[in-house]
Amino acid sequence: MNFIKQIWNSKDLRKKILFTVGVLVFYRILTQISLPGVNLVNLQKIFEANQFLSLFSVLTGGSAENFSIILMGLSPYINASIIIQLLTVIVPKFESLSKEGDQGRRTLNSYTRWLTLPLAFLQSYGMIVLLNSQSQLPIIENLGDPMVILPIMLTVTAGTVLLMWLGELVTEIGIGNGTSIIILAGIIASLPAQIAQSLALSTSNSEQLIPLLIMFLVTLGLTILAILITEGVRKIPITYASRGAKGQMSNLPLRINQAGMIPIIFAVSVVAFPTILAQLAQQSTNPTLLAISEFIVSNLSVNSPAYLTIYFVLILAFTFFYVSITFKPEEVAENIQKRGGYVPGIRPGQPTAEFLHKVSNRLNLFGGFFLALIAILPVLIQNTFTSLNLGSAPILISGAGLIIITGVTLDLLRQINAQMIMHDYNKLI
Repeated sequence: MNFIKQIWNSKDLRKKILFTVGVLVFYRILTQISLPGVNLVNLQKIFEANQFLSLFSVLTGGSAENFSIILMGLSPYINASIIIQLLTVIVPKFESLSKEGDQGRRTLNSYTRWLTLPLAFLQSYGMIVLLNSQSQLPIIENLGDPMVILPIMLTVTAGTVLLMWLGELVTEIGIGNGTSIIILAGIIASLPAQIAQSLALSTSNSEQLIPLLIMFLVTLGLTILAILITEGVRKIPITYASRGAKGQMSNLPLRINQAGMIPIIFAVSVVAFPTILAQLAQQSTNPTLLAISEFIVSNLSVNSPAYLTIYFVLILAFTFFYVSITFKPEEVAENIQKRGGYVPGIRPGQPTAEFLHKVSNRLNLFGGFFLALIAILPVLIQNTFTSLNLGSAPILISGAGLIIITGVTLDLLRQINAQMIMHDYNKLI
């Protein structure tokens, strides 16, 4: 209670939190506004039968299940971010912009916003056609008519742009990273229904009680593990020259999970893309295309070994990729040298950069491995229950959702604590 009272007494922090909560309430209202002319009963049956679409619905906060005006959620914006970050490695102009500090980041963010617009328009068409093709009865009548589908595509695209703008408003005016908080709100919003479904299943069938209890304990254990990994750091000792006999000691903290939940979000977007395309291609009359699509759909189901393997590898790869963009050992070593510091036992300059690069790679290996393990472990446990005829229990929360919730919540608490320290400091001045 004292913690909440301290937050409330800080006027600036109170305004930021209330603004963020207001935006999230508005976001949840948007997820409930369905587009006119949509058969929601048929739509609900599709999501109950399709695991990929259910996973997508969780990340969009249920807006896909309601066929709301923000049907695509922030998926196009995330995809645009992935593309821009890839370009910073490939295109020299983008690489130079990434090194120009705040001005360069603002320019890259502007490119991301503009790229989100056409991506949202194209993805809206793909998602609308995909959802309509998965139902025996059409979700939307006369979908082939441009006068029917174009207004829907434009509305969904505008919804994504609106959501992107709300996320940036939260980042600038509210508290925390707006995009991450909106994704977090969408995942948390799906939890009550998932928990209620699990409890109802165990009540009606006592054999489901033990798997449900095990899944609850596993979720609790994975949450603790995710917190430990997220908060774990390797402290690199730094000695700064001074007039005294001994230099001033400090340290450079490198997190075990330097990439946060970004690799999870990237991997989910990439691993689901081939299956979504394959499901669209199942309506094709071309035998070759039809055979390829059937092969992908049958071998890349959410519980399949191929899906879990690709998902695991993608998380690990995106961990190394994202950290290679955000953490520059050469720049860090140069800044340490400019301030008269050095790592004990390591020469300043390039040797220090190589040492930091080596340490970072080792941390990424461990951090990325545990991140990927947490992401796939609930599915592996569920598959084990099924194979041993021990019954099955719905996953209370996916590994991806768990990492996102843990990472965003801890980051939010850090920012709140920083704001409170700043508030106390201003009172002393």
